[in-house]
Amino acid sequence: MANVNYLLFESAVGFSLFEVVHQADTVGLELPEVKDAMKDLDKFGKMVKLRSFNPWNSAAHGLEAINLISEGIMPDHLKNTLELNLPQTSGKKSKIVLGVVDKRLAGEISGMFPGIQCESADTSEVVAALLRGIRTHAGKLLKGLQDGDINRAQLGLGHAYSRAKVKFSVHKNDNHIIQGIATLDALDKGINSGAMRVREWYGWHFPELIRIVSDNGTYAKVVIAVGNKKSLSDESLDELANVLNQDEDKAKAIIQAAKVSMGQDISEMDLNMVKDLAENVAKMADYRRILAESLDKKMGEVAPNLQVILGTPVAARLISHAGSLTNLAKYPASTLQILGAEKALFRALKTKGATPKYGLLYQSTFIGRAGPKVKGRISRYLANKCSIASRIDNFSENPTRRFGEVMREQLEQRLEWYAKGIKPMKNTEAMDKAIKLVMDDEGDMDIDTEMVDSHTAAHAADSKKDKKEKKDKKKDKEEKKEKKDKKDKKRKATSEDVEMVDAPDAAEPEKKKKKKKSKSE
Repeated sequence: MANVNYLLFESAVGFSLFEVVHQADTVGLELPEVKDAMKDLDKFGKMVKLRSFNPWNSAAHGLEAINLISEGIMPDHLKNTLELNLPQTSGKKSKIVLGVVDKRLAGEISGMFPGIQCESADTSEVVAALLRGIRTHAGKLLKGLQDGDINRAQLGLGHAYSRAKVKFSVHKNDNHIIQGIATLDALDKGINSGAMRVREWYGWHFPELIRIVSDNGTYAKVVIAVGNKKSLSDESLDELANVLNQDEDKAKAIIQAAKVSMGQDISEMDLNMVKDLAENVAKMADYRRILAESLDKKMGEVAPNLQVILGTPVAARLISHAGSLTNLAKYPASTLQILGAEKALFRALKTKGATPKYGLLYQSTFIGRAGPKVKGRISRYLANKCSIASRIDNFSENPTRRFGEVMREQLEQRLEWYAKGIKPMKNTEAMDKAIKLVMDDEGDMDIDTEMVDSHTAAHAADSKKDKKEKKDKKKDKEEKKEKKDKKDKKRKATSEDVEMVDAPDAAEPEKKKKKKKSKSE
C-alpha cells in the first residue's frame, strides 16, 4: 500500500486538510506504543501537520455541504480547498495519496482530480487510525477554536441534518402506509384468534349461531345482542336486524334456531366473560374497517397507479417490504417479481434448484387467473408494470391513476392473449393513451408539455425512420432477388452450353462401335 500524503477531515465546523509527516504501517498500528502515541497529543502532533482549515460561512452553508457529502457529491467549497492546498500533478508518473472518511466521496475526488489517489477508512487501516486520532484531538489541532466549539457545532448540525431528513409532506408519506399495513395484519391475527375463542366458548350455549352468521365481527356483535338464548323472542327481531345490517331473514333464522337450540345452559358469570371477549373482538373489527378505509385513501394519494394494478393490500405490502416507495422505485422488475420470496431464492441458489417465479405478487388476482403454464410469464409482465407504476408514483409531484388504469388494461389484454390469442396493446400505444387521458383531465398531474411535444415529435420521427428503413429493406431485397435471378439464368445458360459441347464427344464411341461391327461382318 502507498504511503498516505494528506488527510481530509470533515467536521461539524468545516473542512481541514492535514499533511502526514510520519505514519506507521499496517502491522505497526497494532503495537502498544503506536496506540499510546495516537492517544497522546504531543506524540500525535508530530505525525500530522495542519495544512489548511476552512470553516463554514454559516450554519446553512455547513448543512448544505454535509447534505452533498452524504450523497457522495463534492461541494464547491471542498473543491476549492483541494485545488489551493494540494500539489498539482498530472497523475501519469506519480499520484498524491489522500485519506478520506467516506468511500463515495473518495471516488468523486478521484474522478475530479486525476493526480489524486484516494484511500478511504474502509480500504486502509492506516487512514482509519490517523483520522481517528485527528477526531480525538481536533479541538487542539484546529486553530482558532475554543473549548466546546466542536461539540456545540456537532449538536447543532446534527439536529439540523436530522430535521432536514425527517421533513416530509403530510399528505404524501409512505411511512403511514408501512405502519398501517403492519397494524392491519396484526389486527387480522388478533380478530381471528379472538373470534375463534368466542365461537368455541359461546358455541357450547348456542351452537346453531355459527352456521347462520359467518363473519367474525358480526358474530361478536350478535353474541353481545343475544346474550342468553332464552331471552330471545319475536320482539328482538328489530334489534337483531340492526346488528345484521337490516337483514331480517337472518334475524328470524336466529330467533327460530334459539327456540330449538341443542346447546347447554350458561351461567350469568360465564356469559359476562364471553360478552367482554366479544366486545373486544367487535371493537377490533370496527377499528380494522376504519383503518382499511384510511389505508385505501392514503394509497390513493401516495401510490395510485400501483394501487390500481395490484389493489391496496398487495401494493401496501410491497412498499412495506421494500422499506419505502423510493426503494421500491429503485428496484428492477426482476427484484420486484420475487420480493417476499428471498428465502426460497437463496435456498434454490444453494441447492441449485428452480428459483421462485413470484413472491408477494402471488396474492394478485392476475396470477390466480392465469393458467398454470403461463403463471411465470404473467408474473414477469406484472412485475414490469408494477415497476413502471412505482416510479411514476414516486417521481410525480401530483400522481394520477391514468397510467395504472391503462397498464391494468394491458394486463387484462395479456391474459386474453394467453387464453384466446387476441393481440394486446403495445407499450407505446398505452403510454400515448395514458398521456392523452391525463391531458384531458385538465392538469391533475404536472406534465412538462415540452417533453410531451418532444416525445410525440420523436415518436413521429421514429415512425418515419421505420417506414424509410422498411422501404430500403424492401428495395434491397428486390435488388438481391434480381441479382440472384440473373446468376441463375447465367448458370443455366452455361450448363446448357457445356451439355451441347459434351454431346458429340459422347456420340463418337457409338460410331466407333458401329465401324467395328461392320468390319467383323
